[in-house]
Amino acid sequence: MNISSSRVSSLRSRCTRAAAIGVTVCLGATLAACGSSGSDSSSSASGGGKVGVSLILKTLTNPYFVSMKKDAKAQAAKDNVSLTVAAGTTDGDTQTQITAIDNAISRGDKGILITTNGDAVNAALNRAKQAGLFVIALDTAPNPPSVADITYATDNEQAGKLDGRYAAAALNGKPAVIAMLDLFNNQVVSVDVNRDHGFLEGMGIDPGSKTQNGKEAKSGKYTGGKGGTYTIACHQPTQGAIDGGRTAMENCLSSNPDINVVYAINEPAGEGAYNALKAAGKEKNVAIYAIDGSCSGLKNVTSGEFAADAVQYPGKMAALGVSSIAKLARGGSKPSVTNGKSFYDTGTALAAAKPLGGITVQSPSQAASACWGS
Repeated sequence: MNISSSRVSSLRSRCTRAAAIGVTVCLGATLAACGSSGSDSSSSASGGGKVGVSLILKTLTNPYFVSMKKDAKAQAAKDNVSLTVAAGTTDGDTQTQITAIDNAISRGDKGILITTNGDAVNAALNRAKQAGLFVIALDTAPNPPSVADITYATDNEQAGKLDGRYAAAALNGKPAVIAMLDLFNNQVVSVDVNRDHGFLEGMGIDPGSKTQNGKEAKSGKYTGGKGGTYTIACHQPTQGAIDGGRTAMENCLSSNPDINVVYAINEPAGEGAYNALKAAGKEKNVAIYAIDGSCSGLKNVTSGEFAADAVQYPGKMAALGVSSIAKLARGGSKPSVTNGKSFYDTGTALAAAKPLGGITVQSPSQAASACWGS
C-alpha cells in the first residue's frame, strides 16, 4: 500500500490472522522479531537443511502486514525455512529495519523480504546483497528499484484502471464530478501516482503527466463507458487514513457540492470519505471507488458504501517470496519479473456488488475467498 513512504502502510485495511508453527518470539530493545525455535538460519540450503530468511515489515500493527507475516510463516513451515520476522516500531522507523537487515547478514540468512520504511535502508540492503543475500521487495519497489533484486507487488496502475473503467461504465454517459482523494500532496510516491493515474486512465482521462498527480485538464470529456463530460472537483491528500479521508472529502464538498464520483487511494480513505458524505446527507448520490481488498473493505462493497474495490493479495506476495528464496538457496533459478513489467505482478481483481456489461468483476463473496483480514 501499497503504497508509500512512512504512511503507505496506513493505506491498508484491517486484518488479524494468527498462525504460529514452531515459532518463538525474540525481543530486542528496538526490534520485534520472530524466529523458528532451535533453528539454524545459517545452515546450508543444500541437502534439505533449513534456509534462513528474514521478513522485515513496516510495522506489525497494520493488518496488511500482519497478513504478510501469517502467510510467510505458513509457507516457511512448508519449505523448511527458518523465518525471522522483524518490523519497525512505527511507520517510518528505518533504524529498526536497518538493525534487522544487519542481523540477517550476521545470521547468514539466504535472503530478505522487505517492505521498506524509507530510502535510509538502502545502504543496509546493498550490504546484504554484497554479502550474498537475495533481496525481494514486497508491495512497493524501493527507490531506486535496483536496491532489491526483484519486487513482488500489485500493478497499482492496473488496480486504479479497474476502478476507473467501472466508474465510467456506471455513469452511463452522465456528467462526472470527481473527487480525487490521494495519498500526499507534498511528496511523490509511486503507488500514489500509479493508482491516481490508473483511475483517470480507466475513465478515459489523460493524467497530463507521467510522474505527478493533479496535472490532468480540470474539465473535458471522459471516453470510458459511453463517454461524457467530467469536472475534477479536487485533489486532496488523505495520508491513507480514515480521518484524512473525511477531512479531504469535507474540503472537496466545500469546493464543489455536486461531486458524484470519489476515487480513494485506499479503503481507509474511502471510509473517511463515506463518513463525510453521510454527515452531509449525500452518501446515496455518490459512488466511492477504493483499492485494497480487505475482508472488511469487501463488506463495504456489499453494504453499498463502496461502489467497487480493487483487491490485492499481500499474503501471496510474502509466501511467494519465502518460496522463491528457499528454491534459490537450494540450487534453483532466480525469480524473474512478469513479462512486460519491471516487477513480479501478484495480481489484482475488481470486486463490485453490481455487475456491468463489458466489465469483469467478482462479487464480494467471491472476492472474500482470498481477502485478508476479518
